[in-house]
Order: sequence, then C-alpha cells, then structure tokens
Amino acid sequence: MTQLLTTDPTFPLSRRGDVFPEEAGRLREQRPVARVRTMTGDPAWLVSSHRLAKQVLEDERFSLKDTANPGVPRQYALTIPPEVVDNMGNINSAGLRSAVMKTLAPRADRELDGWLHAEAHRLIDELEAQGAPGELRDGFTEPYSAALHCRLLGIPSEDWRRLMSGIDVAFLTSPVPFEGSTPNWYKDLGYMLGKLNADPEPVEGLLGRFAALRRSPDVPDRVSDELLATVALSLFGAGAVSTSAFLLNAVVYLCEQPELAERLRREPALIGRAVDELLRVNLSIGDALPRLALADVQVGDVLVREGELVLVLVEGANYDPAVFPHPERIDFDRTENPHLAFGAGRHFCPASALGRTHAEIAVTALVERMPKLRLALPVEQLAWRPGFIKRMPERLPVVW
Repeated sequence: MTQLLTTDPTFPLSRRGDVFPEEAGRLREQRPVARVRTMTGDPAWLVSSHRLAKQVLEDERFSLKDTANPGVPRQYALTIPPEVVDNMGNINSAGLRSAVMKTLAPRADRELDGWLHAEAHRLIDELEAQGAPGELRDGFTEPYSAALHCRLLGIPSEDWRRLMSGIDVAFLTSPVPFEGSTPNWYKDLGYMLGKLNADPEPVEGLLGRFAALRRSPDVPDRVSDELLATVALSLFGAGAVSTSAFLLNAVVYLCEQPELAERLRREPALIGRAVDELLRVNLSIGDALPRLALADVQVGDVLVREGELVLVLVEGANYDPAVFPHPERIDFDRTENPHLAFGAGRHFCPASALGRTHAEIAVTALVERMPKLRLALPVEQLAWRPGFIKRMPERLPVVW
C-alpha cells in the first residue's frame, strides 16, 4: 500500500545513488508539484513528473540566473560568489557562446576519440599493474574526466587534481555560507587567469580561443579577462564533476547487474542506446535543477507565483512510468528515451554530445578490459558523499 504524504517533505531527498528514492515516486504520484522546505529553510515547489518538469525547463519565465539574486529563496547557500552567476548570464552578450560551443563539439577535435580511448586504456593499465582491489574514482573516473576537460580548456593535464580539489569545496551544499567558499573560488580563478595571460599566450583549447577573441576586431563588446577565466573555470567544474559522477554511478549499476555488462561485450554496437539508458536511470544529479519564477505561471494544479523557487526533480521525471514503461528496469532496448539528464530548453547541456562520447568510450573500455568487474564490498557499505551537489560515492573499491 502506498504511504500517503501528510506533511511537506524536506529537500534534498536520500543521498544514495544506487536506489531510486521512494519519496520521489510518492511525490510524483500524489503531488507532482509539491511544497517543500529546502536546507536553507526556504519554501520551494518541487516538480517531479516528466511532463511538468519539461514544461518548467522549457519555459523562459523560469530563470536559472536569477536564483543568485539577493533576497530570493534558495536551494542552499551560495558557495560560488553571486557575481560569477551574473558573469555566466552574460555569456551570450559578450560574444563567447561560439567559442564555448566549438570547444564542446566532439568533432572540433578530430583526434579526441583516439585520445579518450588511449586515456581510458592507460588508466586501466595502471589499475591492473597495481592489482585488485582498486579504487575506481581516484584511479579512473576522476582522472579520465578531469583530463578531458583540461584538454578542452588547453591547460596541463597534470593540473587536474588541484582543480578537482577546488570543486570538492565549490560544489558543497550548505544551509549557510562557510568561510572557505569564496577564497576557494578566487584561488582557482587566479590559476585560470594565469593560464589565460601566460607568455606565450595560449593557443590550444578554449583558452586559446579566448586569447584570439580578445584580439579580434569583430567582437563588438569588450570582454574582461575575469569573465573569460570565469567561463573557463565554470566549464571545467560543471563538466568534470558531472561526467565523473555519472561514470561512478553507471559502474555501480553494471557491477550490480553483470548481465548488462556481458551484453555490451557481446553487442558492442549497443553502446549508444546503453549509455542513454544509463543516463536516464542515473541518480547523480542529486539536488534538482533550480529555477526562479519571473512571472505567475500555472504548473499542473499549482499557480507558481513570481519570485517563488521551483526545483525540477530530474530523477522523478526520468523514472516517470507515464513516459518510461517499467522505469526501474535498465532496458538497453528502450528505443524512445526522452530523459532529462541533460536538462531541456535554453539551458539544455551544450556538452551533451561530448558527454555521450566520453561515456561510451569509458564504459566500452571497462567492460572489455575488466569482464569480471564487481564491487569489492557490499553495495550497502558504499559511503555516499553528503552535502554535495552530486550524488556520488566517496570511493568505489572494485575487483576484477
């Protein structure tokens, strides 16, 4: 019997990334637009059905940029300075979008597929040389994902660890601001400014494009070095942590259901559909996608008022049985898969094609090279990171 919701739930939901939160299913069934209380104590609307989640994400009356405004209800305290969010909102007017989109297009780098393949196998070689059990987060998913984003930006790949340590602080979720958040951001911003203004100036990756952009007479508006460095640092942070968290959770699923990995070994051409399905069931997004209402908007049975906070629960949408039959089943034969793992609307992830390429090459390498890959401890013993923007295990010990 389904338990009835009698009070407004608190948010976020369960932190485990291997089990779909029961409360998410109850919310979608009983109150697809539900009043919740965030960790800051602010009220918000949690949207958990696929239809309504897609509506909010595609409606430009719901703003991401304005969630950083002073005095608005918050999902959690700002741990990145509000001017950073403002800078990101200027990416189109500053003429930067073309440079970013070219950087994130997999075909912009004709050697990228081969490089990703070689990097994945190099890391697996190192794991095998050290012997099982191995630690997959530090030994594979983070260096693989971070090195890719170092390449995209045109910075030394050996700097990945210092940048990822900054993300560990920048992407904390907290009910109140904390002392280290602002200096942490400006420390890494200073690093990116140093690379942008190096002598000789960068010629590779996004920083190379930005250096050329500064000299171009065709750019009508002058862009500051701080804005360019902010865009580069934000791209690294969002991209590296998202791709690493996805891979960690995907590996957990493949280890717990080895028949899925075996099928990929038998049918390698299935990898595209398999990654799309792993994206659908992946619970790494964690804390929902925030939007601030810029006007009164009807969402389902609720009139969301201007100035109210709306949280889009991606896992609720991606496990919606009205769109995905038997949503709890990982089905590589699912041909229609309109999941919202990359968002929708204006803020649809511009790196979606790159993310798929990154994941397909990594998953293929793991299932081929490690056919007996499995967790080195019971799944219930995994420690899921608390207070972080992504659901992810702190460590992923495996044997093979």
